[in-house]
Amino acid sequence: MDSQFHTFFAAPVVGILATLFMDLWALFQSRILKLPVANFAMVGRWIGGMARGRFVHDNIGRASPVQGETALGWMFHYLTGVVYAVLLIAVTGPDWLMEPTIMPAIAVGLGTLAAPFLIMQPAFGFGIAASRTPRPGRARMLSGMAHGAFAIGLYLGGWLWSALTDAID
Repeated sequence: MDSQFHTFFAAPVVGILATLFMDLWALFQSRILKLPVANFAMVGRWIGGMARGRFVHDNIGRASPVQGETALGWMFHYLTGVVYAVLLIAVTGPDWLMEPTIMPAIAVGLGTLAAPFLIMQPAFGFGIAASRTPRPGRARMLSGMAHGAFAIGLYLGGWLWSALTDAID
């Protein structure tokens, strides 16, 4: 199978699978470990607020709700997963899809922590790396666990893509 096919079709598949793995981890984290998980309605509220010219909030939880914010937040979550998969494939090249290795997936997956720490949490009013939350260390650990799961999901998504395309060839 040619590399253009891999590059064009693999990124959405790998990104969605990685994000799904992250969400399955969140389900486990919530139900079994009894730990809090991300509220994607707040992400949707943030994105929806941007359309109104509001990019930064004092506290996103107190901001006015946006119609469809939960759906918007979840769509943004999965779209972001696809964008990060594109980044992984762009950095490693399409050959990674034929023989995925875990280290690039971990590097990109953990590198995605920059987005919540440096963009989203400050924009939500939580400070850089959740520094203005009641328990910043816990918030950082939870973000790290979620993005670590995403990193593993990138690798597993690449491995599954490779196995499926090998089976087709």
